[in-house]
Amino acid sequence: MTEQELRRYAAVILEVGVALQPGQDLAINAHLAHARFARLLCDEAYRRGAALVDLWYWDPHTKLARLEHAPTDTLSRTPEWLDDRYRELANRRGALVNLTGDPDPDLLGNVDPARAGLDRMPGLTSRFEVQSRNEIQWCFAAVPSAGWARQVFGEPDVLRLWKELAAVMRLGSDDPVQAWWRRMDELNARCRALDEQCLDALHYLGPGTDLHVGLPARHRWGTAQLQARSGVRHVAALPTEEVFTTPDPTRTEGTVRASRPLALGGTLVEDLELRFAAGRITDVHACQGADVVRAQVNLDAGASHLGEVALVDDTSLLQRSDILFYDTLLDESASCHIAWGGGIPEGHLDYDPQRPETLEKLPINRSATHVDFIIGGPELTVTGIGPDGSRRLILEGEHWAP
Repeated sequence: MTEQELRRYAAVILEVGVALQPGQDLAINAHLAHARFARLLCDEAYRRGAALVDLWYWDPHTKLARLEHAPTDTLSRTPEWLDDRYRELANRRGALVNLTGDPDPDLLGNVDPARAGLDRMPGLTSRFEVQSRNEIQWCFAAVPSAGWARQVFGEPDVLRLWKELAAVMRLGSDDPVQAWWRRMDELNARCRALDEQCLDALHYLGPGTDLHVGLPARHRWGTAQLQARSGVRHVAALPTEEVFTTPDPTRTEGTVRASRPLALGGTLVEDLELRFAAGRITDVHACQGADVVRAQVNLDAGASHLGEVALVDDTSLLQRSDILFYDTLLDESASCHIAWGGGIPEGHLDYDPQRPETLEKLPINRSATHVDFIIGGPELTVTGIGPDGSRRLILEGEHWAP
């Protein structure tokens, strides 16, 4: 990628992802392998009038050392000063860019999965809280590296990975920023059409999947386009191709099978299958990584319940790329997915982001974790069920029903 192309990508992140405003603080989270792009992003942020750019690097080898040697009862602890960083960013109504793309995807392959599931670094509850409450403008955006490229292509072809990322990020458009706002308009129109149906539940049916997911009576569909408390709209995931809502955490029944591998905390989970009863995950099966999932869904009382259901159709550029990126940010926008853990407050009409206390009585799952996994594919059918039991086809294969 040329510097000009990288700056086009940085412009999308800053103008669409976080919609950075002049005089605003910006925090950036990055891996050491992302340093070249992180520095350029910092430069672009200051060019746009950022008051202070705080760049924090994460080294996954420190996680490996901890998992190999630290006492088990300390693994769930996260650094208090990092919690303070996110809370102070929220107090100042700043913005946050999380750069993703694991440069060492096999690093934790020999670690005890149960221990790996306890250590959530670099993910922190405090970060999740300020993001979910819209206290800041925030987004996730991917950055290629040699290790990630090797996982995707079998060789460290970083340039090829950059080209694939550029395509799904619409960087070839005359104006990538406007191309993204047009795409968000299309997705928001799909949300309005789903809201008009006033569904009571969704039924997923496909290979290894027969799942009923109840929806709150006043749920609403949304996109990754959010509005911070400051009133600024931004797109929290780049790229994004999904529409989603928050389910009733007590009304999930049946079995669901992942259709793609899940990269979770440095471990690759293969052939994941979950069974639900009364809203809760009761059984976890996988040919690899099951113990990591079990540790995750037992983190707290809400971790074993669903927090999100998302629909993706065949107009998705991620789906058309036909590439498994081994990165949830990208792979979740290639197909339908669901997530265990924390729910989405904006998925309920009665949630008021200016009054967080309104969340307390709403049927929205609470958890310190939120993990998306892919369940869609050409053989999956999604049917909407109305309050009167009527059924209406929503997605067949990967096509919207007329």
